[in-house]
Amino acid sequence: FYLEDTGTTAAPHGSFKHVDTSLQNGFVPGMKLEVAVKSDHNTYWVATIITTCGQLLLLRYDGYGEDRKADFWCDIMTADLHAVGWCEQNKKILKVPEGIKDKISDQEEFLQQTLTGACSAPANLLEGLHKGKNPLDLIAPGSRLECQNTQDSLEAWIVKVVENVGGRLKLRYEGLDSDQADQWMFYLDPFLHQVGWATQQGYDLQPPAAIRSLKSEAEWQDVLTKVKEEEEESSIPANLFKDKPVIGVHSFTASMKLEAVDPVAPFVLSPATVVKVFNEKYFLVEIDDLRPECTTRRSYVCHVNSSGIFPVQWSLKNGLHLSPPPGYPGQDFDWADYLKQCGAEAAPQSCFPLLTSSHGFKENMKLEAVNPVDPGEICIATVTKVKESYLWLQLEGSKKPVPECIVSVESMNIFPVGWCETNGYQLRPPRRAIGTNGCINLVFFPTLSPHFRILSSRTVHERLKNQELNSTDAVVINGKYCCPKIYFNHRCFSGPYLNKGRIAELPQSVGPGNCVLVLKEVLTLLINAAYKPSRVLRELQLDEDAAWHGHGETLKAKYKGKSYRATVEVVRTADRVADFCRKTCIKLECCPNLFGPQMVLDKCSENCSVLTKTKYTHYYGKRKNKRIGRPPGGHSNLEVGMKKPNKKRKRRKHFFVCKKKRSSTSADNSPVGSPQGSAGEEEDDQDDLDEESMSEDSTSEQQDELLEELEVSEKKSMSSSPTQSELSHCLVQDQDKQKRKLRTFSFSDDENKPPSPKEIKTEVAEKLHLDSNPLEWSVADVVRFLKSTDCAPLARIFLDQEIDGQALLLLTLPTVQECMDLKLGPAIKLCHHIERVKFAFYQQFADGGVAK
Repeated sequence: FYLEDTGTTAAPHGSFKHVDTSLQNGFVPGMKLEVAVKSDHNTYWVATIITTCGQLLLLRYDGYGEDRKADFWCDIMTADLHAVGWCEQNKKILKVPEGIKDKISDQEEFLQQTLTGACSAPANLLEGLHKGKNPLDLIAPGSRLECQNTQDSLEAWIVKVVENVGGRLKLRYEGLDSDQADQWMFYLDPFLHQVGWATQQGYDLQPPAAIRSLKSEAEWQDVLTKVKEEEEESSIPANLFKDKPVIGVHSFTASMKLEAVDPVAPFVLSPATVVKVFNEKYFLVEIDDLRPECTTRRSYVCHVNSSGIFPVQWSLKNGLHLSPPPGYPGQDFDWADYLKQCGAEAAPQSCFPLLTSSHGFKENMKLEAVNPVDPGEICIATVTKVKESYLWLQLEGSKKPVPECIVSVESMNIFPVGWCETNGYQLRPPRRAIGTNGCINLVFFPTLSPHFRILSSRTVHERLKNQELNSTDAVVINGKYCCPKIYFNHRCFSGPYLNKGRIAELPQSVGPGNCVLVLKEVLTLLINAAYKPSRVLRELQLDEDAAWHGHGETLKAKYKGKSYRATVEVVRTADRVADFCRKTCIKLECCPNLFGPQMVLDKCSENCSVLTKTKYTHYYGKRKNKRIGRPPGGHSNLEVGMKKPNKKRKRRKHFFVCKKKRSSTSADNSPVGSPQGSAGEEEDDQDDLDEESMSEDSTSEQQDELLEELEVSEKKSMSSSPTQSELSHCLVQDQDKQKRKLRTFSFSDDENKPPSPKEIKTEVAEKLHLDSNPLEWSVADVVRFLKSTDCAPLARIFLDQEIDGQALLLLTLPTVQECMDLKLGPAIKLCHHIERVKFAFYQQFADGGVAK
């Protein structure tokens, strides 16, 4: 809980582009492959990837269209999966599955249509030695790469991978047995290449000068000969480097002056000089040193996109200190005098790439960073300063104290909070937060993406296995918070809510790892394995009357095209895991051993296999006096507090919420969560409906209601851009309906005070009078309009996403939330102004479907 203790936040995971790239497993939704038909293993059919989850793929046979009923999960390691074209090459039969035979009259014609322009799943990840492996797993210890010389870019030498930590490679020059010259580089580093690259480029393949004297020329040639003989065994697929940054052409010339940060000691900005130009891509920069006795110069190869090089006066313009070169007379450094003294010119601004400030990093954020003095050490770091696309980091807990480091936001030596834990690497803890076992106690990382968490448990497990540790050993987190392996015991009774077939397709286990992350992953898998995911989510939702022992986590479910969200309690400590799993099983009326830290080998201790479903459900599910499921009041994906019996609901502030009249039957028959039972009711309506009266299929959410009230245009496909007349018609044909539906509540100064009748209006508040037709607005017009409202800070988003008038009129609440990554409050506020524009459009410019 270090973030909570220090009152800080973690840097957003999306700001670390190299980490996001490393998590991609080569399979993406939309790819097609050939899959064995379950009912007939001698035949195959084309399927499309719907979702990826580590080494699991959710597939749908082509021909089902949007019908999800036959979707199925496959494990890449065990399923009979192949790239498109495999059947033809191996004389296997492609045959339409029974479930869609009646939909496909001509198989050949259908295949031609569905495969035209389609992207096949990568064959090298479906077959052979690389089957099921994450691309990063292909860089195994012993693999070989070529590394460019940091002093001469026209030279390279072969390096062997000693260790791979989440794509961060410990490399040793081929021919050396000791670790004296080992170095760490991320696999996407522009100076790393597959074996054979140097020869292809016409560069010299020879060891760097720093180690060349350790062997004779003949010995180095013997090393090279041995490498070529073993090249096939240690080769890495070339497509692994397809996401590497592309090096462009520079315009630097020798003797140009600039400001630079020494990558070996990135603590200060110093004057520097371009001392050599190798070719159109690479040049050598040297940190200036005016001392005549200095014989060792600090120089390094750069390219046009290298970080840490800046134009002259950059530090002055950004209010930063420029450290004078050693030997410079006085402390007040002046660039004009220095250039005259050296007889040199400053590198023009055009030589440098434009720096960006849209990266997500802010002062006081936490992240994990490599210690430049000791690259094998990764520390917790605090952002102390942000200037354009550069960060100043204070490293915490390093073995030897170091000054603040200057790094680019695109540096491959910085990582999100939790990266070390995810990849089983030692994180240096801050000195005041050392736990009983000397390890840092970081347990909850809200910035981790779902894919990051999924990879977490698998990768940590593999690394633990490689180190021959058992499930009770903690790697980089305090053992108190390390969850053991959670097993899915597929033979146990699955109860009335969980689909036994889907349970059988779950992985054998999840973890070990951080308790919150592992258990959240387990619950997510169970929800997705349910007949009705929304119902299971309801059963798991936090009961306000239950004792609080853990951490509230938001889980999601999708069912029949709707999204549901609820807060679920997850325990934080390892000693509560077994009891948590057992109680969760009882909530779901399944065998208490269905999942938990114990593996059921032959026979379940509960003897669940001999009980019928009716008896079992009665025994475990109905004998309790009070249901452990969803608390009264239902659930919603709005942040509504838990409802307490016999108390009236507080009035929430709303934009554009339609005031619905309640029917005479709604008090008794309306399901909680339906529009009749949501925020549109009068304040004195009964609020504590019994949960047993809730229908399983009527779990509508308040956000769905807001969507209905805010949606103006027809639900048309957005795959092609409509013409102005089509858009106008789409907006106008619903005009009368919308005029009846659009309502708004004014804000009340007191949130708990119900609005007076005067505050409830029957027309859109603050009517607009538009000087021009919004259908003809440019992006600049849209930005200008937003800047005139209280949503002015959002104008930048509209500018970046190039939203013109036509696009503006088609925006809805869910679209705004998803595409602009806005919270509900700001999203509704923005939609309020969009509705004003739409209403004005109806009144001023719409007439029978044709814009004036």
